[in-house]
This record gives sequence, C-alpha cells and structure tokens, in this order.
Amino acid sequence: MGEYTIKDLEKLSGIKAHTMRIWEKRYDIVNPDRTDTNRRRYNDDDLRKLIKISRIASMAFSEIEEKVSFILQDIKQDDSQIESLMIAMVNLDETAFNNLINRSILNRGFENTFTSIFFPFLDRVGVLWVTGSISPAQEHFVSNLVRQKIISNIDAQISKKRENKKRVIFFLPENEFHELGLLFYAYIARKDGHEVLYLGSHTPLDSVKESIKIWPPDILVTGTLSNFSRIYGRDYLEKLASEFPEQLIIVSGTLALNLPDNLPHNIVNARNSDDFIRLVNE
Repeated sequence: MGEYTIKDLEKLSGIKAHTMRIWEKRYDIVNPDRTDTNRRRYNDDDLRKLIKISRIASMAFSEIEEKVSFILQDIKQDDSQIESLMIAMVNLDETAFNNLINRSILNRGFENTFTSIFFPFLDRVGVLWVTGSISPAQEHFVSNLVRQKIISNIDAQISKKRENKKRVIFFLPENEFHELGLLFYAYIARKDGHEVLYLGSHTPLDSVKESIKIWPPDILVTGTLSNFSRIYGRDYLEKLASEFPEQLIIVSGTLALNLPDNLPHNIVNARNSDDFIRLVNE
C-alpha cells in the first residue's frame, strides 16, 4: 500500500492541492489519514480515485468508472493515456498496461508513443519512486514492461543504410540502474543506421575502456536519473573526458539537465531525442 502527501498527488494527478482540499470538504470524495502533526496522508485508493475524477468530480464513483473508461479509449488524449497507465501500474495490471501501449503504438507509432506517453509517464513514476510512494514491485513491473517494448522494437526494426554511420557505445555509471531512456536512444541510433554497442546500466569505467580497445567508437552516450549527477556529476564527466579524449561524449537525463559549466569540449548534452540524433549525425 503506497503512502502519499498532498504534494505527491498534485504532481501525479495534475489536480491542485487547493482543489483536492475543496473536494474533500464539499464532496467527501477522499478521507485521508492524518499524521501526528495533522498532515494529510493518502493511499493507493485515494490516488486511483483522484486520477479518475480529475475531469468528472461531481459524479458518483460508479459513474466515474464508466466515464473514465470511455475517455481513456481516446488514444489521442495524452493525459488520459498517462493517467490510465498510472492506474495499471498501481494495480499491477499487465493486460491493461499492454493493451493501452499497443493501441498507442498502432495509432501513433513507437517513437511518438515513447516521447509523448512513456517519458511523461516515467517522470511521474520517478516522483513516486523518489518519495517512496510505490513499492519496488510496482516500479520493477513498469520498468520491465517498458523495457520489453523497446527491445521488441529493436529486434523488429530495419536499419537504414548510411555511408557516414557512426559507432556508438551506450552505458550508465556504476550504481545507476534506470536505463530505459538510454535503451530508447540506442534504438534511435540503430534505426538511423549507426552501429551500436549497448553495455547497459551499472557499467564500471574499466569495462568501458576494455570495450573500446576491442570495439573503438566515435561516440559515447551516458546519463543518469538519480542524485548521482548532483553529487558526483562534474568529477565523473571530467574523468570521462580525460579517459576518452578522442570520442564525443553525449550525456542525457538528469546528468544533462545539471550539466556544469566549463566542461571539456568533447562533452555535450542531449535534452531530448531530437537533440540526441542531431548530435550523433553531425
């Protein structure tokens, strides 16, 4: 059972904290527990209910279920799609999760689904994970399903032929395990005709160096989603630049958003997938 503050629910549901307090008093929709200091504490049922009534707050719960089910059938409504994925995650409902994603991929394509749906969804999951509001089982459930989707699309893709193709190594620093963004970038690079060596998460620098001896690349791609970048980011990037002066080093994720000033010239940041493929193709 997850436990959430009102700020957690505001980020996850998109409903303002002030609005939730009004709904609580006016409609008695949720009845949060209180801490010893009188702060509201919400649970999974509260989260599910608030997500479902973000548009139809005045309806009875049975009507909410019916209306939200109808709304979520419209695959073009990104917010509804993300909200539905949140519910599937909380319920550990693999069938619902896969059905939603498969319909989206069919409707808008894999890459658009990932950038428009998966990335915003994973941002919300990240908030839950950092606050300890979801269990490891729920986070692993989502991560593994998304990972399967990326890998299946990598296996199914047909790379285009290009004369100026690059060799690109993908890896994450030691103790960084959130690899979904990195894996998606590897998918994009391979699809665009580049050669890819994917080392994955939690990769020691010594392993990267050994790989480069065997498979010399043009580009290295790394990044983080954890607090690693705030604590060790500059030291790590400077070490990368020193160890691999001949390669362009593309950083992404939190590491890119918190990129320090005055870094070596061979380090660049990719804030999104368009940035990334532009840098690879230059």
